Amino acid sequence: MKNSKSYPWIVVALLWVVALLNYMDRQMLSTMQEAMKVDIVELGKAEAFGALMAVFLWIYGFMSPVAGMVADRVSRKWLVVGSLFVWSAVTCMMGYADSFQELYWLRAFMGISEALYIPSALSLIADWHQDKSRSLAIGIHMTGLYVGQAIGGFGATVAAAFSWHTAFHWFGIIGIIYSFVLLLFLHENPERIKIAKLQPAVNGKKTSLLGGLSVVLSNWAFWVILFYFAAPSLPGWATKNWLPTLFAESLNIPMAEAGPISTITIAVSSFVGVLVGGVMSDRWVQKNIRGRVYTGAIGLGMTVPSLLLLGMGHSFVSVVGAGLLFGVGYGIFDANNMPILCQFVSAKHRGTAYGIMNMTGVFAGAAVTHLLGRWTDGGNLGMGFAMLSGVVLVALALQLYFLRPKTDNLE
Repeated sequence: MKNSKSYPWIVVALLWVVALLNYMDRQMLSTMQEAMKVDIVELGKAEAFGALMAVFLWIYGFMSPVAGMVADRVSRKWLVVGSLFVWSAVTCMMGYADSFQELYWLRAFMGISEALYIPSALSLIADWHQDKSRSLAIGIHMTGLYVGQAIGGFGATVAAAFSWHTAFHWFGIIGIIYSFVLLLFLHENPERIKIAKLQPAVNGKKTSLLGGLSVVLSNWAFWVILFYFAAPSLPGWATKNWLPTLFAESLNIPMAEAGPISTITIAVSSFVGVLVGGVMSDRWVQKNIRGRVYTGAIGLGMTVPSLLLLGMGHSFVSVVGAGLLFGVGYGIFDANNMPILCQFVSAKHRGTAYGIMNMTGVFAGAAVTHLLGRWTDGGNLGMGFAMLSGVVLVALALQLYFLRPKTDNLE
């Protein structure tokens, strides 16, 4: 199978399901507080529930660079299969937890196992897809994250129909079963295996774990990409965590209506954005080596007016329209992060590089979530969204000025 012309797309299809499970398993906890606090009384306090959500985020962030460095040195297939099996087993075990401490440590362990996935998966897809299909392939994979986030919301539905224990059990069992499917059908790119075998013979020794990190951090273009990735992560996480509140305040509607409207708006438009951005980038780069940079810039540029509209709009058309514009722009940006990275970082170090990017994005998200909480208490949530457009504008300018690739696939 791995020698067929269609196998690179089979890899995307296989990993799309894993991406869905990755976001679904982490997201569904946020919807089940009401059901769980009946059995675990500590969850009746928002502070305790927030701690449960935060421990995952911090550990996931800290582990991301480590996960990337490991992905550059071992089989990514086994990392993907192993991480899926472990986080699915943890999800299943959460259904058996009967104390806050048990949930807390299981959630922390989930942060470790899930961090191993994204750097491995994206570098694996990048190896299988080059030139004409890389951005589209990665964009399609990213839609799995969006769908998983949406499906995670149905955890509360399962909990209401059966119990929260059942929700964790079955979502976890599905992932465990699927890890065996991956074991059979997911393969490394043969070129990657060949290069890995030749490298020690050519250089006389293998690059150390920290040596790969040093190579990435000494690349000035990577620092530009890092800021270019981190700056949009601020509004990206802001929309994930605060957009329902912003919709409710700006449109004067109850949260029961604002929640679905905001999440569906972003999910649908982002889905469209990654597909448009993937096709556009793959075609443009055939004619102009900076095509991926320009495509990412277009997506990033679309988020600037949308953030201003989100912050200052008060009519349904302006706010929802801004949400749609933001989603499309962010989707275009999302589809091109790894392809742009491939133009400046060699295949040997892409996992490490994306791991650092992932950590930076998560920590930026944690910081802006806390900051917007304070602004919300002061009645300035809309102003906060509008101000984020300035940070994105700086990132856009730096990207266009400094990122001048010489190849589409640095070996």
